[in-house]
Formats: sequence, C-alpha cells, structure tokens
Amino acid sequence: MVTNKKPTFIQIGTGGFGGYWCSKVLPYIVKERGLAELVAAVDVNPNAHANIISSLALDPALCYTDIRTALQEHPCDFVVIALPAHLHEYAVELALEFNCHILMEKPISDSMEASCRVYRKVKQSGKKMAITISHRFDQDKQTLQQLIHSNLYGKPHYIIGRFTSNNRSAVNNLKEYAHHHYLISSAVHQFDIIRSLSGSNAKTVYTQSWNPEWAPFTEHSTALVSLEMENGIRAFFEGSKSNATKLNGWENDYFRVECELATLELDHREINVRSHLGFPHPALSQIPLIQQESWTHPWLMELFIDWLGGGEMPPNSLDDNLQCTALQYAAIESGLTGKIVDVQQFLASHLKDGRKEMPE
Repeated sequence: MVTNKKPTFIQIGTGGFGGYWCSKVLPYIVKERGLAELVAAVDVNPNAHANIISSLALDPALCYTDIRTALQEHPCDFVVIALPAHLHEYAVELALEFNCHILMEKPISDSMEASCRVYRKVKQSGKKMAITISHRFDQDKQTLQQLIHSNLYGKPHYIIGRFTSNNRSAVNNLKEYAHHHYLISSAVHQFDIIRSLSGSNAKTVYTQSWNPEWAPFTEHSTALVSLEMENGIRAFFEGSKSNATKLNGWENDYFRVECELATLELDHREINVRSHLGFPHPALSQIPLIQQESWTHPWLMELFIDWLGGGEMPPNSLDDNLQCTALQYAAIESGLTGKIVDVQQFLASHLKDGRKEMPE
C-alpha cells in the first residue's frame, strides 16, 4: 500500500450471496488482515443483518435497511455491493452520489444497456470500481494461466471448457436456469476464464442453446458456445444444468488448452501436461498449484483496497469486466438469433447508443 490510511466501507447486501461475504470474505479482510474498517451494513431484510452481526460482532445499530440512510450517516471510502443484478445500477448510483468507490459482485447489471449505463456513470464520476468475478482468480485457474503465458509449451491455439451439472430438481427457480439467466449466472465465469487463459478479448461468439425434452425447465438450460478471440485463439464451451450427472461443477472446472508443444488439462483442481513429441517433453507430468495467502473474493478485495491506496489497477477492474459483460450478452444475442455476433461491434454499438443519454 502506498498509504497507511485504513479505508472505511459499507457492506450493501448481507443476505443471499451477501451472507457469503459476511462469513468468508469480510472476517479475513477486517479481522485477520485489518485492511479496512467496516462502518455499517445494509440489507432490506433485517433478519439478514444477523449474518454480519455474528461474523464481525457489528453493533446492530450500524445495520440498516436503506442504503441512502446508511451512506448519509456513515460517510465512507467505498462500498461493497452484493445484491441481485437488477439492483446493481440503483446501488451504484447511490454510491456515486455519496462519492464512494465501488467493489461489486458480478454481473455489472442485468442487461447490456444497464451495464453500459453503469460504466458511463462510473467513468464520468472518476471513481474506482472493480467487479468480483471470482472463479478466474482461484488457485487452479491462476496456475493454468501462468503456465500458458510462460510460453514453456509454445503458443496455444485452442481452448476447451466445460461446466455441466444436474439441476433438474431446481424447478422452483425456473428463471435461474433459463437461457438468459444461465449464461449470466454460470457461463460468464467460464467466459472470463477463457479470456484470461487466451490472454485476449473475444472477437466473435456463436451460441447454440436448447432445453432437452426431459428437462423440467421452461427455457434453455444447455448451451454450446464457439468463440474466436482477437489474438486468433479459438475456444469452445460446453455448458448444461440439465445433464444426468455433474462432471465439472463449481470450483472443479475442466479446461483443456492445446499448445504447440503440449496439451495442458485442468480437471477437478489438478493440472496435467501431456506431450508425445518426445524428449525433452515428458509424456505426462502433474503440475503443482501455485501458492499464496488468499484467492478469489478475499484476494480481489485485497487488490481493490491496494488500488485505492495508490497501487496498480486490479485485473478485475470495471474496464476489464465490461469486455466480459459484452461477451456474455453477445452470447445470449447469438443464442436467440442463431447468428454469429461480433463482440466488439456489439459492445461499441451499445456504448454508442447510450451517448445520447449522456449530458453535454
């Protein structure tokens, strides 16, 4: 950190996934590392306040059901937003009104249009914002990324990714597994990982999506997605929540990267390198995972706090995540239209369309 000042923040969202922040992320940042000071918490459901009260011994008087009231009574350096996607834009607007930097759960918002509005408002404000799209920043994916970018195995030319599971019993939450929401809630992580492994943003995307006849969902729960990255690397992603078994679910990802000199395969948190080119390339070797003190959300919050103190912009900045957002909504657009979508044109057109909303 460039400065020794401990930044202050408000946690917005203590129920749902906000409960994970309260139990797993904030104790590490606030109590164990002492990197930031929590001054208040907000959730519309007062029962959810128990999550942060129990985890951080927060005074119940510092728990609110209204974001504006909390910000008025507790000026702070930044906010953590862990709310449903359709509330992100509203929460961001309030944070900017009270001159706060922002660390927010993915996605930026629940549509490309709203995501671009958030992007423009933050950029106009000059405040710093990062998105906690966490799975890319897990130990196994970071190890694989380093191996690829080391050039020890030559240039990569295509990537295969898989996220499959059986969620047929989740019929009480049909929207979560619909075409639009599936690609936002699940595949977006895989898209972000593909971006990091390839070292490039997406050029084009083509999605085929459907719902098998035995699946109980009303909309698409399965997708096959073909990508071409701007640096020429191709990628293919298989995703389904209506299969008979879970081959690679959360945190047990499958990625295979075909390089000039070897095949790199990540499966259930183990990385194997295979090559039949002969000496000096081993036919099979297992690669140990890199070590560091924290991963995923805690690490991303550390990077964000360091950025506020004058450190480098983190790799999950709003600018970077806008590319991931454009890819996910372009994939949705492709699945709905059956056409290949130019991702960069898709992004540019939405940013351009929104300029008429911007003040002169």
